Amino acid sequence: MCGKLGEGDSPHFAAGFGRTGPTGYPNLAFVPAKWGPSPGFSRTLLRRRRTAGRHMNLEDHLARLNRIGIALSSERDLTRLLATILQEARDFTHAEGGTLYSVEGDRLRFLATQNDALDRRSSATVCAAHEPDEYLPLSRESMAGYVGLTGQAINLEDVYRIPPDRPYRFNSGFDRRYDYRTQSMLMVPMKDAEGHILGVLQLINALDASGTIEPFDGRWEDLVMSLASQAAVAIRNVRLTEELKAAYLDTIFRLSVAAEYKDTETANHIRRVAHYSAIIAEGLGFEPDRVERIRCAAPMHDVGKIGIPESILQKPGKLTPDEYETMKKHTILGARIFDGAEAPLLRTSATVALTHHERFDGSGYPHGLEGTRIPIEGQIIALADVFDALSSPRCYKPAYPIERCLEIIRHECAHHFHPDVVRAFMARIDDVLAVRARYAPEGIAQPESS
Repeated sequence: MCGKLGEGDSPHFAAGFGRTGPTGYPNLAFVPAKWGPSPGFSRTLLRRRRTAGRHMNLEDHLARLNRIGIALSSERDLTRLLATILQEARDFTHAEGGTLYSVEGDRLRFLATQNDALDRRSSATVCAAHEPDEYLPLSRESMAGYVGLTGQAINLEDVYRIPPDRPYRFNSGFDRRYDYRTQSMLMVPMKDAEGHILGVLQLINALDASGTIEPFDGRWEDLVMSLASQAAVAIRNVRLTEELKAAYLDTIFRLSVAAEYKDTETANHIRRVAHYSAIIAEGLGFEPDRVERIRCAAPMHDVGKIGIPESILQKPGKLTPDEYETMKKHTILGARIFDGAEAPLLRTSATVALTHHERFDGSGYPHGLEGTRIPIEGQIIALADVFDALSSPRCYKPAYPIERCLEIIRHECAHHFHPDVVRAFMARIDDVLAVRARYAPEGIAQPESS
């Protein structure tokens, strides 16, 4: 960290969703991002797009603005959305750099930044500021603060020559720190349909066809403000979607914990199995959406235990045949909880609840499914659950050493577990152990290595 940031400082990070909340499910967090264009944009392509844009008339720009709005409204990933907003705004205005801020109470929060000039430099010369508390005061004395408070755009030919009657000033700290020259600047508010200011879009150094810095063309201010408003609505919608998703997943997590209260296992068991399952799914090459659905469904694998007597769940010794038959019913009970569910996540939850005790050789329960007849989601959770059971202390056994756990899993390949699932698990064992260390079983500070 290179110190607190002031007006004109542009930390190089973008907003994303980290799993940092108390339940282990998504909360808004900030993750490092590189300077410059969003992935997939080459500088040659950028130059071509900007050169073509100089020959567009107003009607063409309006049509393009409409296409951008459609694209923004369809994006559901906040990090990609922020990168797209900045990239499109910069292309629109031929800007060398740009920054997005969100208005949060009496402060402005940095969301994302891009800068072609700094991107071309060695990464060693750029300070990474990616802590989740990088703010500016929402004050008329700063340019971003002024725009965020008043809703008025600022278009300056040279930020070092601000007329003395203006209430705001430019903070040159970033320029001095990185030997950069901010010259022309356009700042516009990001307003929703009701006129509420949700953030500020800052564009830096308009470039002419030869790459020389020039003032931002005032004729396009209204179009940029329209783009900023479209961006504000898109950001708000994505955040609302993520908030609903977080609440949805938190409800599932708490239902899982309620079931586990009858057992001796802890909430961390649920988290570990969820993350182990996601790691395996990634190793199998699943698409991110499917990986996330498996991660979120995994906590529900034992939800049916809510209908099993505690005397069986907590029995320290071997179960009698009748008790074992009762225990096996938790798979059926778990699936019944989700009967009639239409949401893909809940349907996946029903699948893993029902099938996570099936075995690849057909000797599992409740239906004795064999091989590929067992849904892959159930086979993934089966391995994740068994590994956690082996490597954690239970009322009937101590935790096994990690090497012993891996030996058992290898031995059960093609018997209990799908061979592809075993290979994916073994290939990502370092990630698995990192999760285990983060959510350590009770009484175990670090994973054993032998």
